[in-house]
Amino acid sequence: MRAPNMDVSLMQGTPRLDVALAQLRPVVGEPDTNLATVEAALAEYEQADLMVWPELFLCGYSTTQAEALAETLEGARVARLRAAAKRHATAIIMGLAERCADGGIANSALAIDRDGRIAGCYRKIQLFGDEAKAFTPGNALQIVDLAGARVGLMICFDIEFPEIGRALAAGGAELLVSVSANMRPFGPDHRLCVQARALENRRPHVYVNQVGRGETFLFTGESCHADTAGRVRAACPPHTGRIVLADVSLAVETETRPDYLALRRPVPPVSY
Repeated sequence: MRAPNMDVSLMQGTPRLDVALAQLRPVVGEPDTNLATVEAALAEYEQADLMVWPELFLCGYSTTQAEALAETLEGARVARLRAAAKRHATAIIMGLAERCADGGIANSALAIDRDGRIAGCYRKIQLFGDEAKAFTPGNALQIVDLAGARVGLMICFDIEFPEIGRALAAGGAELLVSVSANMRPFGPDHRLCVQARALENRRPHVYVNQVGRGETFLFTGESCHADTAGRVRAACPPHTGRIVLADVSLAVETETRPDYLALRRPVPPVSY
């Protein structure tokens, strides 16, 4: 376990993070059960700098119970998450239904650093299907400082829109992290998108998906880490609960591959 104030990006010649991909199945409507799962995993994988959990993991994926299951960031369950992160000196990114100050409910990705500090909370912009009836879409992208790295956050359907990943990378993100609840038959779509967002932005991409049958859907799993060349370096199996530890390098390989962000030219207007 590393000290919570230690900047991992400065520990070696090549900046890197140990990231735990927590591909597990939450129980819909039982946030305390899901919290206990998180606490047990943090205790088992204390070597991780960052542990990433799927979309809406805290409450389970539901578009019918979002109002009842929503949490405030000042609430007792988020406080419990913060205490667990601090206790194990492991940063956390986790999906939850967030009760916003304006009364809306957001499909959010909460980021907690290793000292228990809330680093940020991103609200999903691209809502999918019935999510639009249950959640208010976000209106801002978010980059957070976690474990010594600048992390750009996305949630599920967001990764199918290339402009979101590009904006995060151009805004200074060193690592892209996507939390997901992707279901059949869309598994192949996300496998492709994870690698494409990594390659086109020259940023490592960590993707963590739910697994198993939920309230409505069968989630496909296949969580993975793609490097800056779009190559899959670590992966969880489909349809199986698993935690996999990924060695994530933040260095951009530029000697043999183009740095697209550095080489891009302004896009000219379309002519007709």
